[in-house]
Amino acid sequence: MTVPLFPLPNLVLFPGVVLPLYVFEQRYRALLADTQTSGEPFGIVQIVETSEDVAMPFHERVSKVGTLAHLRQAETHEDGTSTIVVVGGERFTVQDFDFSCPYLSADVDLWPLEDAPPGEQEVVQASARKLLSDLLRLRPAEAELIRANAPEDPMLLASFAANLLPGLSGQQREDALRAPGLLDRLDVLMGAVPRDMKLMN
Repeated sequence: MTVPLFPLPNLVLFPGVVLPLYVFEQRYRALLADTQTSGEPFGIVQIVETSEDVAMPFHERVSKVGTLAHLRQAETHEDGTSTIVVVGGERFTVQDFDFSCPYLSADVDLWPLEDAPPGEQEVVQASARKLLSDLLRLRPAEAELIRANAPEDPMLLASFAANLLPGLSGQQREDALRAPGLLDRLDVLMGAVPRDMKLMN
């Protein structure tokens, strides 16, 4: 499938995450208009190389792994800019870039998480509970709000935590998105918890 791409610096969209965006560049106004017409999602990929070196084409500075963004709300302002809300969907890998539109597009393959082997579900659940516990300890002032909004589904909880873990770098979020299975993703996120926090458990 071919999808428009919306590259963003230091941002990785995870499945199930609600993300507000402000669309102001002309090329992304065109992307939004085409998305609204087609009803299809676009893809969000992280800009992994922020160098402004003109010798490096823009498409070589974006990740080859991203997440489909499903448009949920869009409000266009008088100046032509828009405020939109998207929800993260399926993960994908870029196969080839497409330069036929004003914005960058790509032929992509969906990349679902590997199924957990029989007997691993309990480990996944335990890891998800541990990740939530770490998150609550790292953000004690927001503990009540986090508990109220934390999803029960381990995959959605991993997405939730990836957005809230303090100090998580763009590369660490990218590593979590690229993890082949859910347990791997949880392990990457727990590996980002500060060492002194781990020793408290």
